[in-house]
This record gives sequence, C-alpha cells and structure tokens, in this order.
Amino acid sequence: MTKTKLTTFGKIWRCALCIVAPLGGGLIISMFSRNAMEQFGAFNQPPLAPPAWLFPVAWTILYVLMGVASYLICLKYLTGKKSEKNSARTSLIIYAAQLVLNFIWTPVFFNANQYWLAFVILAAMWILELILIIKSYKLSRAAFWCLLPYLLWTTFAAYLNISIAILN
Repeated sequence: MTKTKLTTFGKIWRCALCIVAPLGGGLIISMFSRNAMEQFGAFNQPPLAPPAWLFPVAWTILYVLMGVASYLICLKYLTGKKSEKNSARTSLIIYAAQLVLNFIWTPVFFNANQYWLAFVILAAMWILELILIIKSYKLSRAAFWCLLPYLLWTTFAAYLNISIAILN
C-alpha cells in the first residue's frame, strides 16, 4: 500500500476540522445546559472544587488538545504504514466513542440530575481515554501528551461527580 501525500492545505484543513469537531460539539452541548455553571455553584461543594468559571476555560483548552491529538492520529491513518493505519483507525473509533460519551455526560448530569448515571458514563469515558492514550503513545508521542491532560481532568471530574452525588 502506498503512502498518501498530503498538501499543506489538506493538512491545515484536516487539522482545523479535527479541532472544530470537539469544540463545536462542546459548544452545542453547553447551549443545551446553559445554567450548568450556576447549578454547579449552587451544589454543596466538595473540597478542591474549582470555581465555576474554570470549567469553560479548561474544556476549551482540552477540546483543542483533543482535536490536535485526533489530527495527529488521523495523519498516521492517512500516511502511515499498514500496521499504523490499522492502529490509527481503531484509535479514531475509540476517540469518537469517548467523545460521544463526553457530550452525553453534561445533559445527564446537569439537565437530568442523574449524578450516578453520569458517573457511570464518566467511568466508561475514562476507560476509553486510557485505552486511547496507550494506543496513541505507540502512534504519536505528541498525541499522547495532548491527551494526557484530558485523562487527568476526567479523573478529577470523576472525583467531583462522585462528591456532588454524595453531598447533594
């Protein structure tokens, strides 16, 4: 199988699309949960709970990093060796699955107030993220480093999710 040659324009276009996908999805979900930050502020807060304003900032940074990571994995799918293509394809499927869970979590937690179900979703998302990070380490160290803060933040989010479920 021959390698695909990408033009500079093709790379920029793909990179932009990979970044816009999680950012756009996050924006759409936040529009359906407009009062989420006010609601978060009204919860009985666990120790270490950050101020509500930090969440949109953190998620914007994380979504950009996730987009860059998915772009780097996509490049391996488009231009890599056959073994890299197969691994990249699997990684992109895992990425998409965890992103869907990411987008589902907000309305389940904030709109439906189903804190324990939200935690189950978060746990499944965390497992997929861990698998993705392990796979990405072999494909692209840069993708690995872009995804690591996401896993750490999700771990912290799990702590917050459980704490809020218990305290409220």
